[in-house]
Amino acid sequence: MTALVLEEEPLAVDVRCSDHKLMVELNDGRTLLVPLDWYPRLAHAIPAEREHWQLLRDGYAIEWPDLDEHIGVEGLLAGRRSGGSQESFRAWLASRHG
Repeated sequence: MTALVLEEEPLAVDVRCSDHKLMVELNDGRTLLVPLDWYPRLAHAIPAEREHWQLLRDGYAIEWPDLDEHIGVEGLLAGRRSGGSQESFRAWLASRHG
């Protein structure tokens, strides 16, 4: 089995969300487009919450502090959906409507 060797580690440099997609621009010129429903907290957020993000560790990951959501670039590239449990998401959603 051959290991994948990257010439440079892909890092996020910009993030945008539409009503249905998460768009992440990488430092190598690629743009990742991912269904927003892969990340339920982003899907249920209002636009202002989606726009309040920050890059962690120079773009290794993206954080939405108002939503307690963290997404790593490696996970996006691998096609990983949110790792949160349904129970955790339901509790989070209930706390928003409390």
